[in-house]
Amino acid sequence: MLSRTASSLYWLGRYFERADFIARLVEATVRLDVLSPQPAGEDAWASALAVTETDEAFARTGVPVAQRDVVRFLTLDASHPGSIVRCLDMARNNAKAVRTALTREAWTAINRAWLLFENRATPGSTTAQLNLVEAVKNETRGFEGAIHRMLRNQTTWFIRLGQAVERADNTARLLDVKYHILLPEGQQLGGAIDRDQWTTILQTVSAVTAYRWLYNDGLRPADVIDLLLARAELPRSLAASVEETVDVLNLLAKRTGQHGEADRMARLRASRLSRTRSGEVIASGLHQYLQAFIQENAMLHSAIGRQFKFL
Repeated sequence: MLSRTASSLYWLGRYFERADFIARLVEATVRLDVLSPQPAGEDAWASALAVTETDEAFARTGVPVAQRDVVRFLTLDASHPGSIVRCLDMARNNAKAVRTALTREAWTAINRAWLLFENRATPGSTTAQLNLVEAVKNETRGFEGAIHRMLRNQTTWFIRLGQAVERADNTARLLDVKYHILLPEGQQLGGAIDRDQWTTILQTVSAVTAYRWLYNDGLRPADVIDLLLARAELPRSLAASVEETVDVLNLLAKRTGQHGEADRMARLRASRLSRTRSGEVIASGLHQYLQAFIQENAMLHSAIGRQFKFL
């Protein structure tokens, strides 16, 4: 496979995974703001911007932090890489470059997601906002299903690799922001707003039911952290994303013979995480741990590019 093709497939996976995550984050934040007993308001939307690292870009617009404006910024504003429409546009461009490697179902899901934003200038009412992000989620699920039904070869493996690297980054940023930014000043840990925000995190990663299956003590921040950090049963946990990265790199090494720095980094990270206990991480500093993980994930991304020669 040409390195240019590998790059397009990898970035297709990353951008489509990012679009799905932003859609889920917007949906969960809308529900937190609208449905909670005490509307989270500006704090909830500021945290959504922080998770996607678009807070500085949004601040430059001079627009107040409010639901309608932040939703428009995160869904329809193509001027920055943290919006759904920009992610889908980049995903579609990469898909066009490798169109013959994709099945009709995979291409259709990509194209339909992109068409959701054609000639759309405003996210509309709260109901319209929820309908929009739900439609994006439907298409990203359709794409993921199409990928699983494709031949298990380098095409699907590079897409999955991009998805796994992106998913790890998204989950780590989500946890980091909640623990240090999301809780409004003056609120008690474990209070009503705090519980709503931890529930929002579970909704963002589709883990509400999984949490209820695995934990019996009600909603506890330490258990949410444990679920998203160390439980490989949850597909969007750090542990699951790290394991999948190793697995896909192993498959690519067997097929291509390209084995190097990225494989070693991925295996070392997986080995460390398998020995990690969430309680110890919380005690020693969750923020520091997650920041180190995000930096290491970025280094792994660069190593993947060097190993497969597409950076």
